[in-house]
Amino acid sequence: VQLVESGGGLVQPGGSLTLSCAASGFGFSTYDMSWYRQAPGKERELVASISSIGFNTDYADAVKGRFTISRDNAKNTVYLQMNNLKPEDTAMYYCNARRFLDYWGQGTQVTVSS
Repeated sequence: VQLVESGGGLVQPGGSLTLSCAASGFGFSTYDMSWYRQAPGKERELVASISSIGFNTDYADAVKGRFTISRDNAKNTVYLQMNNLKPEDTAMYYCNARRFLDYWGQGTQVTVSS
């Protein structure tokens, strides 16, 4: 089982990034997928989630209206489009797959700074 995140980096406030998470080794289309983040000294928090076939999405209040989660089950990939980024969005972002078990990626760093 592998979840490989990519797309993180350094961006100025107000900028945009798109994170990708490529999955392999399990039935991707049967798993709910989520993005979590963890800032230094803080607990890991749920950012956004999407149901297995993409009909249902949910967002943390802090990112509603700015972030969009989506998935392509043909490509075994989940995305997180992040717009109007703020310094408080700075964190390590992790991909999560959940059904009967939890799988995690290694994370990708997002830094929002001028």
